[in-house]
Amino acid sequence: MKTKLEFTKMQGIGNDYIYINTFIQKVADPAKLAIKVSDRHFGIGSDGLVLIGPSQTADCLMDIYNSDGSQAKMCGNAIRCVAKYVYERGLAVKKHLQIETLSGVKTLSLQVRNGLVGDVTVNMGHPVFEPARIPVRWHDSRLVDEPIAVGSHLYKLTCVSMGNPHAVTFVDAVDSLDMARLGPLFENHSLFPDRINTEFVQVIDRKNLRMRVWERGSGETLACGTGACAALAAAVATGRSERQATLHLNGGNLEIAWDESSDDIMMTGPAAFVFDGWIEIDE
Repeated sequence: MKTKLEFTKMQGIGNDYIYINTFIQKVADPAKLAIKVSDRHFGIGSDGLVLIGPSQTADCLMDIYNSDGSQAKMCGNAIRCVAKYVYERGLAVKKHLQIETLSGVKTLSLQVRNGLVGDVTVNMGHPVFEPARIPVRWHDSRLVDEPIAVGSHLYKLTCVSMGNPHAVTFVDAVDSLDMARLGPLFENHSLFPDRINTEFVQVIDRKNLRMRVWERGSGETLACGTGACAALAAAVATGRSERQATLHLNGGNLEIAWDESSDDIMMTGPAAFVFDGWIEIDE
């Protein structure tokens, strides 16, 4: 039996997801649905699926599934879109929101003008360098700027968690990389028991970083908010940038700042509606 499911497509600097309001609708198999809706030929087309639902500890809950059906803990671009959705659709009309994720409750500040949300600032929490908590199979207390064999080449990697695992490597020119070949080699490397998101970063200057990203479960995407935070943390940890910088991604820019006193990383960027619609699914 088929049923209609209402959805909203949104994007944060090109990182696009299908959003479903589970305050009013139920999704029996979100992993299966994520695969269906993400297909850019036979579905709607997206980097994954986001469920917006009730929370016992925050204004709402964000539950994320990658385009391959795997569940994600956190997405910096998606959470800004959730903030815009819940404010403008009347679920929580507050300029300061708390959103529950699998990596904890995140605090967000909304820039609102004429009832519409523009940029959103998210407190992304502390970067974690401890290998066991990322996780990464590594013997020292941190894996920072270490040469690691990936495929037939050595890459200096810095591994950090922003609620999900990241490996950052600095390169001379990101635009010439063969991401379709490199991405899977990093994602499925034996160092990473839960696979890895990989950021390839080119230092323009100490306040500007150019980045491309390969996300586990989704492939190359136009942007990754947690990845941008991980990239800044890695750049600071290796002495390549200031603690506040602009991250230039394929889909647009994010402002990232790592506060020295609190150790929190703050991410600021836009969120946008694309369209509303409905799709038939098998119950």
